[in-house]
Amino acid sequence: MILVFDINETLLDTAALAPFFDEVFGDPAVRTEWFLTLEETWMTATLTGRYLPFGHLAKSALRQTGWRHGVEINEARQHRLIELLMTLPAHPDVAPALAALRAKGYRLTALTNGTSNAVQHQLSQEGLEAAFDVILSVDSVACYKPGQPAYQHAADHWQVSPRELVMIAAHGWDLIGAASAGCKTAFIARPGKVIDPQLFQPDWQADSLTALSQQLMAEVSP
Repeated sequence: MILVFDINETLLDTAALAPFFDEVFGDPAVRTEWFLTLEETWMTATLTGRYLPFGHLAKSALRQTGWRHGVEINEARQHRLIELLMTLPAHPDVAPALAALRAKGYRLTALTNGTSNAVQHQLSQEGLEAAFDVILSVDSVACYKPGQPAYQHAADHWQVSPRELVMIAAHGWDLIGAASAGCKTAFIARPGKVIDPQLFQPDWQADSLTALSQQLMAEVSP
């Protein structure tokens, strides 16, 4: 099986954006509202076939959040958000878990809704680029996850069926999309992330990448 990892929130910690939202909105919790708006924006883009790069949508979500709160979102603030997204820190469990999986012979793939250039920068500045056999972006197929072409893109790279992929993410919508495409799924319950078992049951789940990787190494062949 080939392991496929989501990036933002799953491996990289968007909680690092909290000071920015505190500065702009006076409330760090607005970060969650912005991210939900961003998710709504890219899912709308996916459903309507109107693909725009991730950075464009991130800025749009910030402007929409600003309008709701009566806060001016100028070009400088939009640019600052993008800068911060490019330098998100990794969750502490990420580097050792990826190293353990590589040592066992697993093929590791990054699959992000961000652009190719952005994800390369994000992973390299955290020293994670070399952990992956390949780093893929949905901009190659102009379709965001949870659209099925995004997961098929990873399968096509490896010239395998989606059934040979395990999608690993902190987002239920990502895993539901992956399962619909035929992938196995593994959920990381990052802080604030939940999944409703009456709606969807992933194949594996844990509250850290360390615990999740141990499950996979015990049950999934490289």
